[in-house]
Amino acid sequence: MPKHETGKHSESDLLHLVDNVNREEDVDYNRRSFLKAMFAAGLTMSAATLPFSIHALAGKKKEALPQVKIADVKDVPKGGSVVFNYPDESQPAVLVHLNSGKYKAYNSKCTHLQCSVFWSPEQEKLVCPCHHGFFSVENGQPLAGPPKRELPLIELEVRNGAIYAIGRKVRHHV
Repeated sequence: MPKHETGKHSESDLLHLVDNVNREEDVDYNRRSFLKAMFAAGLTMSAATLPFSIHALAGKKKEALPQVKIADVKDVPKGGSVVFNYPDESQPAVLVHLNSGKYKAYNSKCTHLQCSVFWSPEQEKLVCPCHHGFFSVENGQPLAGPPKRELPLIELEVRNGAIYAIGRKVRHHV
């Protein structure tokens, strides 16, 4: 660009600097390129997550768990509890006989740091003593403390005077 002797650009030179900004086709081309790139990125992300979406929509197959006798009904008074293992020996659990007459059972590893959870009849809650975590005995949901996920529910069946663990509902990913 020619300069005048004073080192400044002429007014006509400055007008030519903005010529490309006023070109409509350049703006359209850039906008079109951007939209094409975003569309391609969206398709790529959709394709990449498709297997995960299919797995989530298909749902988990219910695991085939054994039916295990926990205790006789006569051995668990209202307000009482029984510690057992389910579905195998490595997974501790607790059965609670509520004052309402219902039975509830949960795996008894805290969902925070896997400490043992126990039944507190005085507080009518499941308690994790490690970090003062409390869970509802009605639904296994955390009530206080650091735990954010509910305890896995153990499905029960009462038959012939005995209480059996017949399945488990893990409502979160452990």
